[in-house]
Amino acid sequence: MSHTIAEKAKLTARVRRLKGQMEAVERALETEVPCGEILNLVASVRGAVNGLMGELIEDHIRMHVVDPDKDGDADRAQGAAELIDVVRTYLK
Repeated sequence: MSHTIAEKAKLTARVRRLKGQMEAVERALETEVPCGEILNLVASVRGAVNGLMGELIEDHIRMHVVDPDKDGDADRAQGAAELIDVVRTYLK
C-alpha cells in the first residue's frame, strides 16, 4: 500500500488547511489589506506547502528507497537518514 493511501486522512487535512490559507490570501487581496499582511499570509502558505512536501518526500524515501530505521546495511541506513535530514532542513 502506498504511503499516500495509508496517510490519506492526514494528508487531506493538511491540503484542506492549505486551501483555507489560500482563501485567506484571496480575501485579503479582495478587501485591500495592506501588502505587509498579505506577505505574511503568503509566507504562511509557503511554510505549509514546504511542510507537506517534506512529509511526502520523507515518506517516499522511507517506503520506496530505504527506511533508515529498518535497513540492516548501516551505510545505506545512515545515507537515508542524512538525506531525510537534508530535505527537512532545505524545506524549512
